Amino acid sequence: MSQSDDAIRKEAEALLENGLKTTVFPRADDDAQISSIIAELNKSDGSLEQRLVIGGFTLEPIEYQEIEQACETCMYYLVHRRYCELPELDVPVEAEWSCRLWRI
Repeated sequence: MSQSDDAIRKEAEALLENGLKTTVFPRADDDAQISSIIAELNKSDGSLEQRLVIGGFTLEPIEYQEIEQACETCMYYLVHRRYCELPELDVPVEAEWSCRLWRI
């Protein structure tokens, strides 16, 4: 039986709160960086921990190039589900979280 979105979100939050070191930088500024991060995700074991680490997730928005990058303002964020639908991440998130694949 698969976990519910809420259970996965809580697991992710616990991992991040307990000091999981994620790759917050470099941010995905261009197609080459996006492709590199996506390739790294595709080569990983696909576990929640690996998606959080490679995706560079944080529990708070990151301000980068004078833009606050929070999940809630990302094009991949599904508001009513609180979910990142980027296929390579495919993970429940909170609105105030952030990752390095953030996009307008």
